[in-house]
Amino acid sequence: MRTVYRVLAGLVAVEVMLQAAFVVYGDAGLGIYVEEGGVIDKAGMEAAFESGEAPFPEFIGLMLHGMNGMMVIPIIALLLLISSFFSKVPGGSKWAGIVLGLVVLQVTLGILGHSFPILGALHGINALLLFSAAVWTFYRSRRLSGEASATPDVPLDRVAV
Repeated sequence: MRTVYRVLAGLVAVEVMLQAAFVVYGDAGLGIYVEEGGVIDKAGMEAAFESGEAPFPEFIGLMLHGMNGMMVIPIIALLLLISSFFSKVPGGSKWAGIVLGLVVLQVTLGILGHSFPILGALHGINALLLFSAAVWTFYRSRRLSGEASATPDVPLDRVAV
């Protein structure tokens, strides 16, 4: 179960990297679209979502960013927390809870960022915190599992130095 925990923690980190790639891909395409005379307004965006026809090819990056962030990452983070109860990683539930909490905050900031732009900036900062917490969670589980198998069950006071 420790391996499941480790893989899920690593997946959260990889997903956060993909999120950054998706949003920058979409934003770069949006910039080119506007430079070439394209117009972005509410009606155009609603039509794109309803019809499925993207106003520019890189629009898929923005769609993937939204779907990945609202569905995939929260599910992985929840599975990470559930697996932490069975993985026997010291402090594993605490770190899985931190990752899940940062994911919940990230989704909240992403949603509210559409109404309050300053929260969009916090969304980016929180992404770095989430990535760091996921990498640390992965690293801790890997390091601790390696130490546990390499260390004998002999108390230190019984080891001759």
